[in-house]
Amino acid sequence: MNGAIVWLTGISGSGKTALAEGVAERIGSARALEILDGDVIRKELSSGLGFSREDRNINVRRIGFVARLLARHGVLVLVATISPYAETRDEMRRLAEAGGTLFLEIFADRPLASAIALDVKGLYKRALAGEIPHFTGISDPYEPPTHPDLWLKTDQEPLTASLDRLLTLLASKQLLQFSSAHSSQL
Repeated sequence: MNGAIVWLTGISGSGKTALAEGVAERIGSARALEILDGDVIRKELSSGLGFSREDRNINVRRIGFVARLLARHGVLVLVATISPYAETRDEMRRLAEAGGTLFLEIFADRPLASAIALDVKGLYKRALAGEIPHFTGISDPYEPPTHPDLWLKTDQEPLTASLDRLLTLLASKQLLQFSSAHSSQL
């Protein structure tokens, strides 16, 4: 089975990691799968980087490089990272496709007010208090995708509905061996 990169982008708290973990749980051992979570990658591969535009782009490029390596070996790679700049996400798509790897951009769209209201990690509270500089959506921009392969309004539908839509897309791209009709049973 071919590898692919499924790039989940959205602001902090939009549900990127929950979506990636949900896909992994539903797929189980049906195929080789790896989650590259932005928080984990930043800790393990990019701990020396800050949050300037340049440092964020370096981090995204590192994630993209690892994702391409894995995908070349048949792994379905779920990238869950804010990746706030459209130009850098587009660069990751171009590099993947130039190497023959399918790249799907998934927009986990949760309005800022909704993410602030949830604020599970307390990051928005700290950012609004000025304690976290360069915080996406507060003191730094987030450039939403204009033409994602899938647009999930994570504040308007339950996680299970978003997962079903994402699994249906993956099945339509022949990245899963089961029919989309059975995706909710996984």
